[in-house]
Amino acid sequence: CSASANKPVLTLFTKKPCPLCDKAKEVLEPYKRRFILQEVDITLPENAAWYDEYRYDIPVFHLNGKYLMKHQVDIQKLEDQLLKLEVQND
Repeated sequence: CSASANKPVLTLFTKKPCPLCDKAKEVLEPYKRRFILQEVDITLPENAAWYDEYRYDIPVFHLNGKYLMKHQVDIQKLEDQLLKLEVQND
């Protein structure tokens, strides 16, 4: 099935521990078949630029490389953006 090739990538900028990130992942659970969740640990040396940008804001989400939301999951915003992308791919 080629559907997974067209799935948008939702990037979660996170670090350990991150209770807000854990909560965000729980909220995303029912939607996860609609995107690929990619986690970026901002504390890793190769992610220093993200650390500088987001250390006070995690969790931060990007959808297909574009900033989407931070601090908590805005389901309506996520839903709107996923629908937009799904319509484009049909």
